[in-house]
Amino acid sequence: MEYLHTMVRVRNLEHSLDFYCRHLGLEEISRSEHEKGRFTLVFLAAPGDRKRALEAKAPMVELTYNWDAEDYQSGRNFGHLAYRVDDIYEICEKLMASGVTINRPPRDGRMAFIKSPDGISIELLQKGDALPSQEPWASMDNSGSW
Repeated sequence: MEYLHTMVRVRNLEHSLDFYCRHLGLEEISRSEHEKGRFTLVFLAAPGDRKRALEAKAPMVELTYNWDAEDYQSGRNFGHLAYRVDDIYEICEKLMASGVTINRPPRDGRMAFIKSPDGISIELLQKGDALPSQEPWASMDNSGSW
């Protein structure tokens, strides 16, 4: 058995792609339109997984956009997506500067949580050992749920 992907239903494909690609840095690997079923599938991979994803050997995020409007309840009910990052502080600073709320700041130099436009919790984990605690993260409070 091997892990393939996580499917996330999204209400607005363009807003979701803006978040996952422009803000989080994922890359679109493939897209398919299914007129008969009235949905679009977009597969995304982390930049470090791009080559393996193109060879179907890396896990991906599948954004499923149903063309007919639906109101999905909080995406938190399935858990969260998790990504290992090279520098937790750098990515959180970049995300905050682009308007993304850091729901659980990386106070410990190891873990942070953000949410997608559809309320999907995304965990960011520091690669290797935790970084030394530093401001403004060390004294930043949680925001909302994560």
